[in-house]
Formats: sequence, C-alpha cells, structure tokens
Amino acid sequence: MVRRIREWFSIRLAKNPGQIVLLSILFFNIVFLFLSAFIISKMSLSGTEELGFLESAFYTISMILDAGCISYVVEDIGPQNAAIAIVCLLIVIIGMISFTGAVIGYITNYISSFIEASNAGNHKLLMSGHFVILNWNSRALEIVNDLLYSDSAKKVVVLVGSGKADIEKQIVHDKSFFARKIYCMRHKFKNNLTIVVREGDVFSSKQLFDISLHHASSIVILGEEINNSVCKYAVNEKAEKYDNGNSLTIKTLMQVSDITSAAYSEDNQRIIVEVTDEWTWNLVQKIIRSKQVDGKCNIVPVRVNQILGKMMAQFSLMPELNSIYNELLSNKGASFYTSRCDESDELTYIKGSLDTNRNVVPLTVQSEKNKNYCYYMALNEKDIEKMTADKFSGIPVRLNKDFWLEKKKIIILGHNSKCHEIMDGFASFLSEWSYKDSDELLLSIVVIDDEKSLEKMNFYKEYPFVIKTVAAELFEKDLICDSINEFLEMNDEDVSVLILSDDLVPDDEVDAGMFANLVYVQDIIRDKVEADPDFDVGSIDVIAEINDPKHHDVVSSYSVKNVVISNRFISKMITQIGEKDAIFDFYQDILEYDDGSEDGYESKEIYVKKAKDFFAGLPAACTADKLIRGVFDASCDPEIPLEKQNVSVLLGIVKPGGDITLFSGDQKSINVTVGEKDKVIVFSNH
Repeated sequence: MVRRIREWFSIRLAKNPGQIVLLSILFFNIVFLFLSAFIISKMSLSGTEELGFLESAFYTISMILDAGCISYVVEDIGPQNAAIAIVCLLIVIIGMISFTGAVIGYITNYISSFIEASNAGNHKLLMSGHFVILNWNSRALEIVNDLLYSDSAKKVVVLVGSGKADIEKQIVHDKSFFARKIYCMRHKFKNNLTIVVREGDVFSSKQLFDISLHHASSIVILGEEINNSVCKYAVNEKAEKYDNGNSLTIKTLMQVSDITSAAYSEDNQRIIVEVTDEWTWNLVQKIIRSKQVDGKCNIVPVRVNQILGKMMAQFSLMPELNSIYNELLSNKGASFYTSRCDESDELTYIKGSLDTNRNVVPLTVQSEKNKNYCYYMALNEKDIEKMTADKFSGIPVRLNKDFWLEKKKIIILGHNSKCHEIMDGFASFLSEWSYKDSDELLLSIVVIDDEKSLEKMNFYKEYPFVIKTVAAELFEKDLICDSINEFLEMNDEDVSVLILSDDLVPDDEVDAGMFANLVYVQDIIRDKVEADPDFDVGSIDVIAEINDPKHHDVVSSYSVKNVVISNRFISKMITQIGEKDAIFDFYQDILEYDDGSEDGYESKEIYVKKAKDFFAGLPAACTADKLIRGVFDASCDPEIPLEKQNVSVLLGIVKPGGDITLFSGDQKSINVTVGEKDKVIVFSNH
C-alpha cells in the first residue's frame, strides 16, 4: 500500500506539480486550523467558558480573519487566562503571516520554480512495471495507441531530447479527465493509460534512473526519423548517413543494457531496439553477446525494413492479409497469444486444446532456451482458461491434397527504402512454392519507376521474376498508364497493383507520389468498367502504401480497401513484443517463407486460399468449432512424420467483398457457411 501511494504521488508530481503544491498548501492550513482549535479547546481553564472542538475551530478561523474575535475565546485577559491569550495571539500572528502578500509572493516564486523543475524532468519518478519509450518517431504514437487495447492498465514513460509539448498534443490521453473518459468509451478502449512525457538526455544515466528504467517491464529504443525535414538535401544527407549505420541507437542501447543487466534491475526486462541497417545489426548482436543476461536483460532487435518488406510482399500476394494482420498483430480484437506449456509436441497440443477449449484457436508449439511455449489466437489471454467438459468432433471435411497456389501477377509503382527487402520477400515465396514442378514462373512482376530509382536497384536484374521495368517520371501519365494496360491485357489471372510511397522525402512531399499513381490506376479501372460494364473490378487488387496515417481516409475514398500504413505494423509488433514472452520468434516465422530445401526448417505461415481449391468439395454449414476441428483432422495423418505433414489450422473466412471473420471468442456461437467464392484463412506449412 505504501509503495502504491508513493508511486501515485510520484506520477502526480511529474504530471501536475502545481496540483500537488496546491494540495499541500490546503493540507497545511487545514492541519494548522484543526490543531489550533484542538489546543484552544484543551486549554480552556476552569471557571471560563467551556469551548467544544467545533466552536474552537470556528473561533480560530474568526481570529485569523479578524484579530478582534479573540474576545470570543478570552473575555477577560487576566493572569488566569494569560496562557490561552498568548496561544490565541500566536495563532493570529501565524495565521495572518501565512496569508500576507510577502509570504504568498515567496510561495508563488517557489511554486513557479518547482513546476519548472518538474517539467524539466528533474524530479525522480518512483514507478515499476512500466513501459519506457526512448526517442520519438512516426511509429511511437501507434505504440501508445495500441497499448490502449491491452487487457491490463499500463503506465508509459516517454523520454525525448526535445519536443515534449508537441508530443503531448499528439497523445489523446493528455485530454481533460472527462474528455478522456468519453473518448475511451467511444473507441471501446480496454484501459486508461497513464502517460508521462519527459524531456531530457536519453544517454544520461541519471535521467534514465530518474524514470526508474531499472524497474521498467519493457524499454523501446526508437530510431531517428529521416523525413522530418522540409529540406530535400537534408533528407538525402540523413538517408545516406543512416544507410551506413545508426550510432545513436548503439549508444542508447549500450547505456540501457548496462543498467538493465545489473543485479539491482528487475528480472525479465525486455529491450526492443529498432534496426534499419547491417552495421547497426552487427553491433547490436555484439552487445547482446556481451550484455544479455537470461532471466534479467533480454534484447530483441527488430529489423524494421526486413519485416516491412516481407509484409509488403505478402500483402501483394494475398491482399486480405493486410486486414488480417492489422487485427492479429494488435491488442484490438483477435490477437496472437503465448504461454508456457509442458507439451513439446505440436499435434498433441493442438488436439488437446481442440478437445477442451472452444474459445481459442491453437496454432503451434516452439521451444526457446529450453522452455516450451504454445501459441494460440484468442480475443484475450484469459480465454485459454475457459475449458469445456464435453469433448466434440468436427464435421467430415475433404481437403485437396494437391492444392497449390495459383500464378501471381504484380505491378509495382514507385519505390521506397525497402525495395530490396520487398523483393527478397517475393524470392522466399518462390523458394517455397516453385519447387513443385513447372518451368513457368509462378510469379511475374513489372516495376514502373523513375530511371534514377531503377538504376539504384540495378533495374532489378538480380530478381528473375521481375520480367520488365519501365522508366517513367511521375508526370508521364500516358507512359505509365500504357505500361499498366499492356501488362493487364497480357494476363487473364488476377493482378495486384502495389503502389509504394517514398519514405525518404521532406514532410510536405510525404505520400505525394503514391497519390498520383493511385489516380492513374483508378482512372484505368474506370475506363475498363465504362468499356465493359461486366468487368470484374475485383480482379485488380490495389494495395496502397502510406506513411502518414492522416492520409488514410483520402486513399480509402478512392475505393481502395487495402491501405497499408507501413509504420503501424512495426508499432503493433513492438507493443506485442513488449507485453508477451517469446512472441517475436513466432512473428518472424509467420513472415518468412521457407527456402524450399529438403532439409530446411518448415515454418508455418498464414495463407488466404480460395475455398473451392482448398476443399475437395465445400463443407456443410456448421459452427466454427466443428469446422476448425474437421480441417485439422483432415490435414493430420498420424502415420506420416510430423515434419512431412502439412497440418492446417483454420483461422477464419473471407467473404466476397473482403468481409473477414476470424474465429475468436466462443466458436460454438459462430455459424459458418462456406460459399463457392469465399476464401479461407489457414495457418499451415504451405
């Protein structure tokens, strides 16, 4: 209780020091008045007027406001009443002095300096189990927002070198108390965050101790923003500098890891550090080897460009994954969860869970540092405890054992800093899916971009699946549109159009190139509909990347269902890693396609497959729990070794038009009818 009171006082002192000073003054005056009243009531002598406590309190206040009111307490100031008269005079003098202009002026100056010192971050925060964010960039606000949907209340401390006032304006939780409550109810947030923003030196040990870094549960080290300038040359200079390495990230990590690895720090602290280049990655690995202490300090490097590149590749191949990941990688709605388990065999775990729990979808088991972790999809972490006594069986399901993904055709417009990583994502996809047969390419890509950017990528010559590159400046509308039309007419299959947004431009140019390309694409689609009213608009999937979330509504107004806010996915992942043990390895698995080699590790990924191709005959209408069990039983063959099986777990269904239902919550209450044009969301090897 004492620790909680101290922690509450420390947070209030940091957030509103003026309020604490005001309460202290009020408290002092109340105590002084009551103490004075008590003394007067006890000092009333025999033969004088007997004053009760309440009367004494009233006369005490009266004396302070008007010294002549002493006569109400002492009618005759003689030798007998000299003591009480002196006490009354002292009370009057002290009370009057406490209200004089000189003292008020002194206290005012003290309050001003006290508030200034607190705002400058000179007061120590007495906190524990909190979430610390060091530095601020475009991903930071999304981390804070995602914590709003966490199952438990969170405390967040942000330490930045400058810009505290601007950051506080961005955070909705710095609204007034009632406005914050209404906002939370309207958006169905699960908890109210307590957020403290401090301005100071992230390299200072003193200031890190002042925010109780050694007692934090998770620490996030964010990289510096590149496109936070209005000068194009400054952006280019920063981009070249940070392509070679980020020494500020390394310096911050060294300082933080030195504190968290010490004996006095809390156990099982997590340090999540953003990495965008090879030099920084290599040095982070050396710091991990030197400073990471199992059970004490756990460093998780997040390779921002690689993760986003893999995601952009997957979204181009299966556009519905954008909406699916948007929910599953966050605390809002269905999410991935992990917990320690005794079971090391995946099949045994999945069967056991399906037998006893209709509120979670069991996925897999992984081992890390001699500990077994099970992974599952659920609405919240407590769903794993909702056991059912009655066992049940799934409906009969027949799967297409020869299922293989259909050919993919993709047009890429523009570029960003992750082009290499996006192409590597496509290459890993081909490694997993192209070794079955055929000399024909499973994947064909056309890239349309300005000549300078194409030259920087060596015109994509190292990627054989890029069948053509077109050098076109943004203003060359006819060349761009003719190239898109030519590719569309060459192919009968569905085509994905990935519109990239350059993330290395000044603030006033953010997403500008993407908007221009989007207008071109939408114009082409309208022309096709006018020429043929029966044209299937759904045969062209437009995936538009934006860097500024404020542009989301504008892009959506162009009938684009798959708007990808790149930075938001990294923010969600960082939040999840900070809250959940061993979740990062699982995320890496589902984002990485296998290399296709016979002895390679067969990780599982999330696929969106056409129901008519996945099933050998569409299943009957049933509840979600029965369909999940039926698909698992049909994909699992006990006579085949686990490493040779393609065990499939059904996560949900996608209806025509893009409506997605994830089988979270009470699966028995979810009715499922699989139609000819539906797609299923499957967690499997391939």
